[in-house]
Amino acid sequence: MELTNKHIAKFFGYQFEDLSLLNLALTHRSAAKQHNERLEFLGDAVLGMVVADWLYENFPKEPEGKLTRMRASLVKGETLAKIAQENQLGDLIALGSGEMKSGGHRRASILADVVEALLGAIYLESGLEQTRAVIVKLLASRMSALDPNAHPKDFKTRLQEYLQSRKQPLPVYEVVNIHGQDHAQTFTVSCVIESLNSKIEGSGPSRRRAEQQAAEFAIAKIEEAK
Repeated sequence: MELTNKHIAKFFGYQFEDLSLLNLALTHRSAAKQHNERLEFLGDAVLGMVVADWLYENFPKEPEGKLTRMRASLVKGETLAKIAQENQLGDLIALGSGEMKSGGHRRASILADVVEALLGAIYLESGLEQTRAVIVKLLASRMSALDPNAHPKDFKTRLQEYLQSRKQPLPVYEVVNIHGQDHAQTFTVSCVIESLNSKIEGSGPSRRRAEQQAAEFAIAKIEEAK
C-alpha cells in the first residue's frame, strides 16, 4: 500500500496519511463488503461543487446554461475515466475475480468511480481546500481548453449517430429500477445495443439523466472494444 500511496502522490499531488482510507477508495464492490461506493458518492458531490465554483469565478460573464455545459464536460464519466487512465489507476483497483477476468480494471465506469472515491477520501482526510487543489491539478489542462460557446452533442445523440453511420440498429432504453422517495428518486436504465454482448446500465435522478449515463457508458464500452 505504501507503493500505491507513492503512486497516488506522484499523479494527484497528494499523499494519504490513513492508508486504510486509501485502500477503501480503491476497493470495488465486487472485491469486499467494505467498498468505495460511499466515498464515490461523497467525491462526486465535492467534485461538482468545486468545478461549479471554479467556473463561476473564472467565467463571470457567462450565463447559467453555458456554465452547466462546461461543468458537465469536466465531471462526466468519460472525462474521469480518461483521468484514471492517464494516471495509471486501473491496476491499483481491488476487484473481485469476475471483474478481473472481464477486464474491469479497464472499464470506464469503474475507472471513473475510483477517481470520485479518491476525491471523497481526500476530502475526508484533509478537507475542502486540499481537495480543491487536487481537483484543479487533475483538470488543469481541460479547464484551460474550455470554450463556453461550444455545443457538444449529448451522449444519446453521439451514440445514435455512431450506430446509424454503421447501419446498426438503434439502442433500446428501458427503466429497470426506480428507488427512493418521490422527491429524491434514482432511476436505473438499461441500454441494449445489438453489437454489444453485455447489458449496460446508467443511473440518475431522472429517466433522462439515467439514459444519458447509460449511453455514455455504452460509448466507452464501444471504444474499449476497438
